[in-house]
Amino acid sequence: MNAFEKIVHFFEAEMERPTNYGWFHLMFVGIVIISTVFLCLKFKDCNDKTFKRIALICWIVMVVLEIYKQIVFTFDYDGVSTVTWDYAWYAFPYQLCSTPLYVLPFIAFLNDGKIRDAFISYMAFFSLFGGIAVFFYPNDVFIETIGINIQTMIHHGLQIVLGIYFIVHERRKFGIKLYLKSIPVFASLVAIAVILNEAMFKYLTVNGMDDTFNMFYISRHFDCSLPILADVYKAVPYVVFSLIYILGFALVSFIIYLVEKLIFFIVKRSKSYAKQD
Repeated sequence: MNAFEKIVHFFEAEMERPTNYGWFHLMFVGIVIISTVFLCLKFKDCNDKTFKRIALICWIVMVVLEIYKQIVFTFDYDGVSTVTWDYAWYAFPYQLCSTPLYVLPFIAFLNDGKIRDAFISYMAFFSLFGGIAVFFYPNDVFIETIGINIQTMIHHGLQIVLGIYFIVHERRKFGIKLYLKSIPVFASLVAIAVILNEAMFKYLTVNGMDDTFNMFYISRHFDCSLPILADVYKAVPYVVFSLIYILGFALVSFIIYLVEKLIFFIVKRSKSYAKQD
C-alpha cells in the first residue's frame, strides 16, 4: 500500500456493529437534541449573514464526511497485500437523505427570497423526515466501520438539527404557503433520481457491470428496499408505485408540517398565558 492507502486503511477501524437504542445510537440522539436546542435558542433571531454561515458550515461538514464515506466504500484491502479500488455505485450520494448536499448551497449562498424559501421549506419538511426516520430506526445504516457509523449519525443528525432550526429561524413565514414551496423541490429531486437511474442502468449494462444503482429507491430495474414501500413495489405496476411513492412522501412531509404548526400554536398560547399572569 502507498501512503494514501495506508491512511484510508487506518480510517477503516472497526467496532462492534451498533444496535438500535444502544449506547452509540443514544449518544447521538443526545447530541442532536442538545445541538438543536442550542441553535434554536442562540441563533433563532440571528442576522442573515450568520444564518447563511451556519448553513455553509454544516454543508462543509456533510461534504467532507461524504467524501470520506465514498473513499472508504471504494477502497478494499484483502488484509495481506492487495488493494483494490472499485467504486460502489450503490452508495452514490443521491438518496433522499443525501439531498442536503445539493440543497444547502442554495440556502448558504442565495439571499432571502422565494427561491431560498423553497429550499428551506424542503429541509424543514422532507429532509427533516428523512433524518427522523433514520434516527428512529437506524439499524439498516449501521455497519462495523467506526468512521461510517459516525458519518451517518452526523449526516442524518444534521438533517434533524437544521430542519428544526431553519423553521424556527423562519417562523414568521411559517404557514401552508411555505410548506407548498417544498413540493416543487422534492418533485425536481425525484425527477433527477429517475433520470440518473435510467442513465446509469444503461451505462452499467453496456459496460458489463452488475452493480446496483437505485437512487431514491425508485428505479424500475431494482427492487425497492424501503420499509412498507418494498411490498408496494412488488404488488403494483411501476407507474402506480411511483405515484404512491411521491404522494406518500408528500403526505408524511405534510404531517411534519402539521406537527410543527401544533408546536408553534402551543408555544404561542403558552406565551399568551404567561403575559396574562
